[in-house]
Amino acid sequence: MASSRARNQVRLSRALGIALTPKAARAFEKRPYPPGEHGRARKRQESDYAVRLKEKQRLRAQYGIREAQFRRTFDEARRHPGLTGDRFVELLEMRLDALVLRSGFARTIAQARQVVVHRHILVDGAIVDRPSFRVKPGQTIQVKPKSQATTPFQIAAAGAHRDVLPQVPGYLDVQLEKLRASLVREPKRAEVPVQADVQLIVELYAR
Repeated sequence: MASSRARNQVRLSRALGIALTPKAARAFEKRPYPPGEHGRARKRQESDYAVRLKEKQRLRAQYGIREAQFRRTFDEARRHPGLTGDRFVELLEMRLDALVLRSGFARTIAQARQVVVHRHILVDGAIVDRPSFRVKPGQTIQVKPKSQATTPFQIAAAGAHRDVLPQVPGYLDVQLEKLRASLVREPKRAEVPVQADVQLIVELYAR
């Protein structure tokens, strides 16, 4: 099942033109074109709608969330003053699973979601098992002490995931050896390590 999920991630990465996992990144280097027998063929001109839809799919895949959650977060961002697209990404980035990944406690967003659901993560000392939980500035994320002794988290604490993850962004203060991180302030769009033209997503939802 795990290998099937990995293959699906590789295929999705090639379809969207973005590496979603370290394994997908390696496969994407070898075959940087869409999957299928016509993947190498010259692509026909995509419609404006298709371009915007693909950009939405790219961002949603990077956070690994369902359309309903994605749309609810967008609607919340639209109610904020300022640029809707920037605020949208900033709200997505404050999800607990996203910050577990950025902190280096997991290697992929799917793995980050799994460790949250399996109740390995504390927020301000209390177990939180909802990946969508929004962390507030000043709150501390930590791997549960009992879980820290397990092999996956020992590997994470040794910095093994840092070679495939972006540099820790400025809105996080991470003590990796202690498997602890704090959200020191709200993220700014320019700092968030996702690839997306958010204006195209705003235009898609505005249709």
